[in-house]
Amino acid sequence: MVEKVPMTADGHTKLEVELKNLKHFQRPAVIKAIEIARAHGDLSENAEYHAAKEEQGMIEGRIQMIESSLGRAEIIDPKDLSGDKVIFASTVTIADEDDKEATYQIVGVDEVDVSAGRISFSSPIGRALISRRLGDEVEVKTPGGDTYYEIIKVEFI
Repeated sequence: MVEKVPMTADGHTKLEVELKNLKHFQRPAVIKAIEIARAHGDLSENAEYHAAKEEQGMIEGRIQMIESSLGRAEIIDPKDLSGDKVIFASTVTIADEDDKEATYQIVGVDEVDVSAGRISFSSPIGRALISRRLGDEVEVKTPGGDTYYEIIKVEFI
């Protein structure tokens, strides 16, 4: 049985755009760089050739990862959801013990952007929040010690 990869529609679109860029621009560019480096002769001591081959490997690996994720994607639209329970794709506002607030959307691992408030459902905070309800206090275990938060808002936007 194939394990589904949950993601938002925005995350799915971003992966499709990245895949297109990798296949249509970055892959051909690195192939060209390999051809140019080959033309310089002895490949055993050709740093440009080895660097281009390494970059090609990274590009091909990323293409495989994205294709796998897209092929197993289960797209979840937060606008189709409701309630006061934290679930995948919900946007959650939490307050710490000093009443400092933070807002996060719970997303898939390929969509994480902490600076934009998008955290993975498998991150420590994401795991602590999933299945909790508005008003619940949650404990997040971190290397620096336990931190406590109160869920003050659950939205589906």
